Amino acid sequence: MKKFILITVSLLIAGFVSYFLFVYYATYSEGVRAGELIKVSKKGVMFKTWEGEMSQGIAGAQIFSFSVLDSDKKVIEDLKQLQGQYVKVTYIERYRTFAWWGDSHYFVTSVTKEKAPFNFR
Repeated sequence: MKKFILITVSLLIAGFVSYFLFVYYATYSEGVRAGELIKVSKKGVMFKTWEGEMSQGIAGAQIFSFSVLDSDKKVIEDLKQLQGQYVKVTYIERYRTFAWWGDSHYFVTSVTKEKAPFNFR
């Protein structure tokens, strides 16, 4: 009986560690999106995470919601400075996320200012 319990507990621990490693390292996709940066904020009750929104359509018809990891300090500062402007973001999409990472499955890894395609001035 002790051997059965030991094997069961070992399998449960191995399964948990495997799941954690998969969520931590595996990415579903990566890409680039452009649009007007609407919002960047740090929010949360137990875990404060950086969240943002970018409008990809006319009058905010299509919103791209994303998260930024706390360790990406330069990206956070760039997003704060570029709020309200047309930007291009590079992101990765994850299968799952942890509560302390953010709400979204999309994580921005870099941001650059772009020229808006619809300047009417």
